[in-house]
Amino acid sequence: MKIAVMDAGIGLLAAAAAIRRLRPDADLVLSSDPDGMSWGPRTPQDITARALAVAESAAAHRPQALVVACNTATVHALPVLRARFEPELPVIGTVPAVGPAAAGGGPVAVWATPATTKSPYLRALIRQFAVGVTVTGVPCPGLSDAVERADEAALGRAIAAAARRTPDDVAALVLGCTHYELVADRIRAAVRRPGLPPLVLHGSADAVAAQALRRTGRLPAPEAPATGTLTVLLSGRAAALPASVATYSAGRLLLRGHSDGALPDRPPGRVGAGAGGSPG
Repeated sequence: MKIAVMDAGIGLLAAAAAIRRLRPDADLVLSSDPDGMSWGPRTPQDITARALAVAESAAAHRPQALVVACNTATVHALPVLRARFEPELPVIGTVPAVGPAAAGGGPVAVWATPATTKSPYLRALIRQFAVGVTVTGVPCPGLSDAVERADEAALGRAIAAAARRTPDDVAALVLGCTHYELVADRIRAAVRRPGLPPLVLHGSADAVAAQALRRTGRLPAPEAPATGTLTVLLSGRAAALPASVATYSAGRLLLRGHSDGALPDRPPGRVGAGAGGSPG
């Protein structure tokens, strides 16, 4: 079994690591676009064109599924990608886990890029899956770029600024950008409130990984032999993973080439997943 995972940058690590944990024997193709980063400030047409190019590079390796591990690309390019590749190649999108977070009754905060927090897409998710629940969009300028560069100082500033913009009464926090899942432990620490239970963080990687297996007709087999290979494509070029990935537990898992249980960057308790209930 071979599964491709695509993103503009290393935000794809969380989904790829989740797949690796479920199926250590799966071959992974990681296709990103360092030449075109960041996608967020680009026009929808440009995002779609770049996403198509990244997807074509991955599809050339003949995977059984393609995971679009990027909220921005899912919003703007998913219909085009599906029209291009399906039904031969199932395409799985990634959307913020608003539904699972709102199911607890709220209030809910959604950390996302400034463009996503203002998008009709996020407003539609809230209308559909968070009826009667207060949902606050928290823009996180610079956070995904800081994660990409593994810039400790910039990470600290961006997370602290977003934590200050997060209402004190929220019960759940949605990680609305795949990059943010790589620093979930730091985010949880930043929003910790003395004397109150830790916030439940909701990401998308686990649900996306499970959906990728469903679309390929495979069941999870976490005890399978760790025989899966790793192919890395950077703007279409065969390459190694960037050195910055070793900063994150998901990257270290992939570099080791096998699964060895829970990752230290995963916060205690569950990290919910999916959009209004499941990935796209």
